[in-house]
Amino acid sequence: MRRPLVMGNWKMNGRRHVAQSLLSAVAAEATTFSGVDVVVCPPHCYLGLAAEQLGDCAGIVCGAQDVSAYGDGAYTGEVSADMARDMGCEFAIIGHSERRTLFGETDGVVAQKFARALAADMTPVLCVGETAEERDAERTREVVLRQIGAVFAVCGANAFDRAVVAYEPVWAIGSGRAASPDEAQAVHRDIRDAVAQQNPEAAASLRILYGGSVKAQNARELFARADIDGGLIGGASLVAGDFVGICRAACSASA
Repeated sequence: MRRPLVMGNWKMNGRRHVAQSLLSAVAAEATTFSGVDVVVCPPHCYLGLAAEQLGDCAGIVCGAQDVSAYGDGAYTGEVSADMARDMGCEFAIIGHSERRTLFGETDGVVAQKFARALAADMTPVLCVGETAEERDAERTREVVLRQIGAVFAVCGANAFDRAVVAYEPVWAIGSGRAASPDEAQAVHRDIRDAVAQQNPEAAASLRILYGGSVKAQNARELFARADIDGGLIGGASLVAGDFVGICRAACSASA
C-alpha cells in the first residue's frame, strides 16, 4: 500500500515570526501523524529557519517550492536544486500552475527542472492540471498526459521511479471549489495508467496527490479514493489547525 503524503505549499506568504509559530504548531502534533509523510514548503528565504526549527522532528521534512532549470552559475535570483538540497530539502515542487501561468514555464522547462531535482537527490513533485477553459473543452486528459509526456521525453522511462505527481485543476486552486472525489479519482487513474505504459512498477508505487482546494472538511473523502495518495495543500497549510486536520485525514486513509 502506498504511504500517504501531505505537502504544505506556503507560496509567497509569511514572515519570520509567522513561520516560527506555524512550524512549532505543526511539529507539536507530529507524533499524531501515524502512517503519513508530511512535508512543509516555505519560501526559499525561510528554508534554513524551517530546517533548524524542525530539527529531528520525526515525520516532517522540508521541501522547496521551486528549483532552477540551471545548475550553479551566473543566474541572478535563481536557486539551484543542489542549493535547495544543501538547505535540507528532500522534495521539490516542479511546474506548479502558478509557475506555468504567471511565469511562462513551458513543459520543456518544467521537465528540465524535474531532471535537476532528481540529479540533486531530491524527490520532484510534478504538478499537472488543466485550466477552466481546457476543462470546459473536455481536454483535461489531453493536457495532463502531455505534461506527463514532456517529463518522459527528457528523463526517460524511469522518470517516475523516484517522484510524486500532484494533480491540481487550475480552476479549483484558491477558488474554494474542488473537483468531486470521483472527478479527481478519474484523472488520478489516467495519470497512473499513463505512467504504467512506460513503467508498470513505477506506476504501482507512484504517489499521486490532489491539489485543488483541499480542506480538512473534504480531505477524508478525497483520500479514500483508490488513486489519491494525499494532498498538495495551499491556503489551508497556512493555518496550523487546518493543516493538522488534513494530515490526520491522511492518517485515517492509511489505517
